[in-house]
Amino acid sequence: MNKIAIAIHGGAGENSEFIEANYAGYLEGLRNAIEHGHQLLVDGASAVDAVEATVQILEDNPLFNAGRGAALNSDGEVEMDAAIMDGSNRSAGSVSMVTQVKNPITLARKVMDNTKHVHIAGYGALRLAKDHELELMHKDYFIVERQLNDLKDEKSYGHGTVGCVALDSQGNMAAGTSTGGITNSLPGRVGDSCMIGAGCYADSNCASSCTGDGEVIITNVIAHKVALLMELKGMTLQEACDYTINNPNQPIAGDVGIVSVNQYGEIAFSFNCDRMHRASIDRTGELVVDIYQSDSLLKPF
Repeated sequence: MNKIAIAIHGGAGENSEFIEANYAGYLEGLRNAIEHGHQLLVDGASAVDAVEATVQILEDNPLFNAGRGAALNSDGEVEMDAAIMDGSNRSAGSVSMVTQVKNPITLARKVMDNTKHVHIAGYGALRLAKDHELELMHKDYFIVERQLNDLKDEKSYGHGTVGCVALDSQGNMAAGTSTGGITNSLPGRVGDSCMIGAGCYADSNCASSCTGDGEVIITNVIAHKVALLMELKGMTLQEACDYTINNPNQPIAGDVGIVSVNQYGEIAFSFNCDRMHRASIDRTGELVVDIYQSDSLLKPF
């Protein structure tokens, strides 16, 4: 039996007073999600199932910018994006401009499993959710005080995008990403999280999920670049992630973070900013929960 592994992120970027004030809550949220996803893998769940379920937990946590707690656009509305990809056959599903759907990652899974398409947006995404009887919530459910304050202050960031990568006992990998986007963005803005190859990618060599400045992730095709560097340059997982983030010949003009797993159950994190909320349980069973560069909480699982 292959070794299992799972890793998550909960956003990357600059530090803030809110993050410092809720430090313990973020660590608890990350730990709860990673332990739940890992237990599913222990019980024999597929990588895709584990990724979906783990991202659901993060979407339900109002501390993160996905699902409940999503960022508000300039109209004060929530529009959410999500994607999921199965590395075993490179099938994928993604959604954008999603409203009312409690768990956009599950809607992305429906696109992958139940349609002939990859990406569904806006009113079509909501219709698909209703057709599959997914749980819908009133718009007030998604709005939390910190996002209202950010919009009031005309801030334009969206720290807290969530993502997950996993390797299951059959040796298959999957990746998923979900976000509420950027505070005070133009209505209809679509970020990287729902773009296969940019914010989310999985194949037979690795699975990656990204967070940070969405437009930068899109134009640099970050998630797929990790896979290409491994395939074409023979880099290790960590080397590929680090080179993608810190390539001196093509510096990235923005805050970006990556979480990745390979077929051996190795985990890689790389980011170029103050912090990236992250947690993992690798093939050895070691649990890691981090926010900043050097505040690791490690223990055998």
